[in-house]
Amino acid sequence: MKKFILGFFVAAMVFAGGNTANAQGKYGPDSANCVTYLSYYREYFKQKNYDSALPNWRKAISICAPTANQYLLLDGTTLVRRLIAKNAANKEYKAALIDTLLTLHDLRVKAYPKYAVAAINNKGLDINTYFKGNSQRIYDGLEEVIAANKEQTKLSILVNNLNAAIELFRDGKMDADKVIETYQRNVAIVKEVQPSKEVSQEDIDKTKSDIEGLFITSKVASCDNLIALFTPRFEADPENIDLASSIVKMMSNASTQEEDCVNNDLFLRATTLMHRNEPSAQSAYYLYRLNSAQGNVAEAEKFIEEAVRLSENVEPKVAADYNMQYANFCLANGQKAKAVAAAQKAVDLDESLSPEANFVMGSVWGATTCGGDEIARRAPYWVATDYMQKARVGADEKLLEKINTSIAKYRAYFPSTQDAFMYNLTDGESYTVSCGGMRAVTTVRTQK
Repeated sequence: MKKFILGFFVAAMVFAGGNTANAQGKYGPDSANCVTYLSYYREYFKQKNYDSALPNWRKAISICAPTANQYLLLDGTTLVRRLIAKNAANKEYKAALIDTLLTLHDLRVKAYPKYAVAAINNKGLDINTYFKGNSQRIYDGLEEVIAANKEQTKLSILVNNLNAAIELFRDGKMDADKVIETYQRNVAIVKEVQPSKEVSQEDIDKTKSDIEGLFITSKVASCDNLIALFTPRFEADPENIDLASSIVKMMSNASTQEEDCVNNDLFLRATTLMHRNEPSAQSAYYLYRLNSAQGNVAEAEKFIEEAVRLSENVEPKVAADYNMQYANFCLANGQKAKAVAAAQKAVDLDESLSPEANFVMGSVWGATTCGGDEIARRAPYWVATDYMQKARVGADEKLLEKINTSIAKYRAYFPSTQDAFMYNLTDGESYTVSCGGMRAVTTVRTQK
């Protein structure tokens, strides 16, 4: 062990001399023996006879300059990794071998700057592999890799770097704001990565998703943490669009069923700035939610209508959700025709919303008052029940309970058999209802 480590660092010192090594040629002062042992180890290495290659590689690395051949360093990483695996139980030797492995990467960076990005990335991968359990060492090492390679950083390193930061946060060794900064920077780097032969768009999208998923599940970005971190920053720079966008995205992601992170002043101000500078369906929708929660009906209506109008440029499922939200808003505020139209548009965009949409349309008919005779006044409850029956198909347990309650209520308003008979109507007959600007064909039903 000592002989190997000492020999290796002799080579490192020769290279560190720079001008001296260059003056002696690419192979170093003992070029003849260097070429000989390079040839010996390479022949064994090509045959995958690594045990025989190792002593010859040791000799080569001790007498050759790193500039002799890039394979001297590349093959060395393979051989040293094998040694690390074989000597996993010997902590002291393993630590020395890991140090040697990382030094090989450093030498490759200096000797072959054209391949520096690859060497630095490989160093990062080895740091993550061989320092498991040491989050600080992983984080610090990967920070150096990211600082050097930026958007050329291997995508998995960006994920591992954030994971190490989160582990440090959980151990009480890193503040939440530092983790958030790491997350923001890594996401920004991923956005700069362009598809290539080595990296597909699918790889890029998956990495972005992995980073965001890791951050969201970490619970680092609690609502309180985000408000405490970003409020003073936004107050100091209230026209910063990039900052506002970051606040909106992170607070949206932090929202859960248990914690609503969008119903607060910071989110409102950030969203308002975003919408003022670049109106979008999403920002309009957020402003609708905020104003609705605060009871600002007129403002809420303005923004949900804008969200629906701008939703032509978003995914159908998102547009469908905005229309469904609009339908519920109109229902709650007595705008029946608009509620029906929005509910129908939601279904057209996403059939999975049929239960909720039919519930809205049934509720509209159930709240509609028609003039005319006794049957005409009660007929809307038939239509309401029709829609509620449709809403049952695919409804979840919570909605199903509301549907059943509504059906029971509407049935209580069905005309009696005697009343229907007086108007020459019997159960099962077709009946057309036209009222309040709406029209529907239903079936006569009486109370039994």
